[in-house]
Amino acid sequence: MGERTVVIVGGGLVGSLSACYFAKRGWSVILFEKRPDVRLPENTDLVEHRSINLAISERGFSALRRLDADLEKRVKQAVVPMNGRMVHTLDGSQMSQAYDVFGKHINSVGRSALIQLLLDEAETSPGVSLRFCHEFVSADLDSGAVTIANLENKGIATVHADLIVGADGAHSKVRRQMMPRTMMNYSQTYIEHGYCEFAMEPRDGEFAMDPNHLHIWPRGSFMLIALPNPDKSFTCTLFMPWSRFDAIKTGDDIVAFFRSNFPDALQLIGEAAVRFEYTANPKGSLMYLKCTPYTYKGKAVILGDAAHAMVPFYGQGMNCGFEDVESLDRIMLDVLNRNRAQDDSSNRTVLLTDDQLATALSEYSASRTEDASAIVDLALENYVEMRAKVVSYTYLLRKHLEGFLHRMFPRSIIPLYTMVSFTSIPYSTV
Repeated sequence: MGERTVVIVGGGLVGSLSACYFAKRGWSVILFEKRPDVRLPENTDLVEHRSINLAISERGFSALRRLDADLEKRVKQAVVPMNGRMVHTLDGSQMSQAYDVFGKHINSVGRSALIQLLLDEAETSPGVSLRFCHEFVSADLDSGAVTIANLENKGIATVHADLIVGADGAHSKVRRQMMPRTMMNYSQTYIEHGYCEFAMEPRDGEFAMDPNHLHIWPRGSFMLIALPNPDKSFTCTLFMPWSRFDAIKTGDDIVAFFRSNFPDALQLIGEAAVRFEYTANPKGSLMYLKCTPYTYKGKAVILGDAAHAMVPFYGQGMNCGFEDVESLDRIMLDVLNRNRAQDDSSNRTVLLTDDQLATALSEYSASRTEDASAIVDLALENYVEMRAKVVSYTYLLRKHLEGFLHRMFPRSIIPLYTMVSFTSIPYSTV
């Protein structure tokens, strides 16, 4: 079989990781990204304040490890471990809540640093072409003709793809092309809460708070969180109903709001910084979506947020997207193994026939949609836990009891958070 080309739409975290995987399996890869190359100094602001800080855990590391153990090590060098939540009460006291009785932890990682690592990895992979400032316009999914607009010279070009991968986010244009052809079931829901980010800078060259925790200021219907960064700053994110955002009209209003609800955070961020960042930083919306199927024949597949965007409250959005890539690779290899000669040890999924590729994509969609739907629901439920339940006696008693039982019977009694964050147990069975 001759050279086969996969066109990946979207050069974010999931798109760049999938480029690496397909290159490893022998495909010729063309990745199109609408934005400029974020690795260039003049473009670094494109990922600043884009979204909530990222948390990477076992599912994300598993996908990196399967691709390249050295890449996993390099990513681990760029993270800050978080052993648990640090809950800040209104009176200024703090309460540490460990994530796991055996010391397992999640990790804070900057979006900018991680995407640069993955783009560098993709760029050095054989057969990969990264094309920035190129926007997906449309595709004839059956013929594989993909129309792309060059945003720099305003030109329009058509390239051929044997497979189209949509990793172009929650508002995916690739998904839009697939919907009428697949009779796709689709739902999208915006929640009545938004978010705004603030930076807590280092103090005297050190972290302003304990760096090995995810800090939470739970206030019932809203909350502030803070995740540590390798430069010893914290990225703080305020989540609350839009009605509360709408009630804040001036810099004095936001300072008064912090003084009433997060006095210790106000002292650490600084009144001037709170005023400036609330005014300067965008207010983001929060939504989740579900759809099925994820594939069209053996011609197209959507991954990550394009297939299952979720709210950020379980820290699994990126992890789930990375697991998508790993799961698709496993299934493609499995189909290849089922159909090759006994003496053939190739792991080049580029050798899949059209029928075999269609089988692999169909199996992927059938197996993945249930898992993705489950974590979308879990993420939404965890928002209530984070902003309200973490200070309730009932919640604390339950956590203490399940931790005790997990320590006594680690194989048979596993807390939900542990199964989601520290294992690869399918989301639909946790």
